[in-house]
Amino acid sequence: MSALVSASKVLDGAATAKAIRQELREEISRLRLSHGVSPGLGVVLVGNRPDSASYVRMKTKVAEEIGVHVVDARLDESADQEAIVAAVRRLNDDPDVHGILVQLPLPAHVDESIVLGAILDDKDADGFSATNMGRLVLRGGPRPLARPCTPAGCIELLQRYNVTIAGKHAVVLGRSNIVGTPVAALLQACDATVTVCHSRTPNVEGHVKQADILVAAIGKPHYVQAGWIKPGAVVVDVGINSVDDPTAKRGYRLVGDVDLNAKDVASYITPVPGGVGPMTIAMLMSNILNLTRHALGIVDVEDAAAGRGAS
Repeated sequence: MSALVSASKVLDGAATAKAIRQELREEISRLRLSHGVSPGLGVVLVGNRPDSASYVRMKTKVAEEIGVHVVDARLDESADQEAIVAAVRRLNDDPDVHGILVQLPLPAHVDESIVLGAILDDKDADGFSATNMGRLVLRGGPRPLARPCTPAGCIELLQRYNVTIAGKHAVVLGRSNIVGTPVAALLQACDATVTVCHSRTPNVEGHVKQADILVAAIGKPHYVQAGWIKPGAVVVDVGINSVDDPTAKRGYRLVGDVDLNAKDVASYITPVPGGVGPMTIAMLMSNILNLTRHALGIVDVEDAAAGRGAS
C-alpha cells in the first residue's frame, strides 16, 4: 500500500461544524450588540413523524446554542394544504423571523412544491426556492441569498481541509434537487470538472474510478465498493441509511452509500455518522445569519451568499 493510500484521513464534520457554530455564535453576538437584532428561524412541522421531530429538535438545539431564536409552527397530520401555506405566510409576515424552513416530508395529501413556493425568497433558509437555485446555477449576476445546506456543507468541509477542487474531476452520484444537482453546481463554481451519475447512467463503476473527488448521495447502503475508488481520491459520503444490526442498542445502525473499506483507498473520507450531517445544520445556521444581514441591509447579497468560503 502506498504512502498516499495509507495516509487516509477523516473529514471530521462533527469537529468542523463545532468550530463553525462557535464562529457563528461570535458573529451573532456582535450583530446583537451593533444592531440590537437576533436572527430568527421559523420552523413548520406537520404531523408526528419521529424522524422529522428528531431533526427539528437537533436544529432547534443548535439554533438556541448560537443565539438564533426559533418560532415554531406545528400542525396536525390532518392539516390541509391551505392551513400549512397560511402558517408559512404568517412567518413571512413576522419581522422577527429571518429564515423559514418547512420540515420534509410533508403528508401525502400536501403538494410540497406549493408549500415551499410560499416561502419568500429572502426568508428561504434551505436555499430551495427557484430564485435561489437559479442564482446558484447561473454564472455571473447576483448570488443566492442562501445555498442548499447539505451541498454547502460538503464544499465547506472540503475547503476547511484545504482539499484542492479547482482542476479536479468530481463525480456526483445522484441528481436530486436537495443534494446532487446543487452540489454539482457548487463544484463547478469551484472550477472542478463535474460528472453527474444517476439511475440511467451506464457503468457507474467506471465513472467513479475516474473521480478525484466523489460525492455519493443516492441513498443505497454501501453501494460504492472500495475497489471502485481511485487511490488517493477524496470521498464525501452523504448517504445516511439504516441497516439491521441485532448487536446495536436500537437494532439498527447508520451507514453511508460507500463501503467502509473505502477508507483504506481514499486520501480523505467522511464518516457516517459524523460527517456531512453536522455540517448540514451548521450551514442552515449560516444561511439564517446571512438572511438576517440581508434583511438589515448591512452586507451586500454577494458577500452574504458567499458564506464561509464556497464560491
